[in-house]
Amino acid sequence: MAVISNTVRTSGAVGNREELSDVVSRITPEDTPIYSMIEKGKCSSVHPEWETDELAPPGDNAREEGEEYTFGAVTPPERLGDYTQILRKDWVISNTQEVVDEAGKVQKRRYQKLKKGVEIRKDVEYAIVSNQGSVGGNVRRLGGLPSWIKTNVSRGAGGANGGFTNGFTVAATNGTQRAFTKTILDNVMQQGYQSGASFKHVMGSSYIKSVFVTFMSDANVAPFRYAVSGNGGERRTIVASADMYEGPFGTVMVHPNRVMSTSPNIARNTFFIDPEFLEFLWLRKIQEDKGVAKTGDADKGVIIGEGTLKVGNERGLGVAADLFGMSASQ
Repeated sequence: MAVISNTVRTSGAVGNREELSDVVSRITPEDTPIYSMIEKGKCSSVHPEWETDELAPPGDNAREEGEEYTFGAVTPPERLGDYTQILRKDWVISNTQEVVDEAGKVQKRRYQKLKKGVEIRKDVEYAIVSNQGSVGGNVRRLGGLPSWIKTNVSRGAGGANGGFTNGFTVAATNGTQRAFTKTILDNVMQQGYQSGASFKHVMGSSYIKSVFVTFMSDANVAPFRYAVSGNGGERRTIVASADMYEGPFGTVMVHPNRVMSTSPNIARNTFFIDPEFLEFLWLRKIQEDKGVAKTGDADKGVIIGEGTLKVGNERGLGVAADLFGMSASQ
């Protein structure tokens, strides 16, 4: 339609106010599954240590009537330890920016303090699932789960365990990647059962969870699927999800872990967990450093924490390594 001459329209007007919503949509998830499920404790040094012990294997035990006692040697417990890792996030905002009226308040101290605290917790999760050996010295690193587990494992060709040795954990050696299968799942659970473990959770990348739900198509599993009724006869639901696996060697809940889905090197591992054997020890809990010096016309802030992963006994854990964790070929 025609527009009357000299009509003032928004495209040519000067002085129209901008409109910017005060609501900031942050898409990045905050969940940290492993860190959230395990106990939190305290330590008082940069190298906390603990001991682990196990029962002697069962065997023949029949003695002669009236025989004199003999005494076997007592096996000392194994002494383990880990190093604390310092995690830090920071910001600097000009004092002018701090006081001006800003939509969303993202570039303000209060928002940044909360955001950086969440980011550090996600970095803790990242360290827990990373294949990093423990490191002492000035730039310390905690030993991630892959560097501890050596008993209940399934690895691709050429892969090798890490483990605790000479006071440190050693990163595992990657092998040839392969598809995640029900056979691998059962194999690690069987090893755990024979080692005395009672796995409660299986934690992997989102792709691993998507593969797990296809196990329902296994000919040996299909007869045990439950029927799902419609909603009042009007709707039907396609069910392609499963959270629990009740196998021959126990029942586990299978979780996707978003942090493990961020890197191919991390996503290649899937962990079998009994939370009883894991604890995160804080030397310095996540907090704001109140001692940051005031210099210049700006507000500086630091969120910092220091802690480590305690693996009470790696025989209570397991790993299926060298899996395609991001896609069917990666």
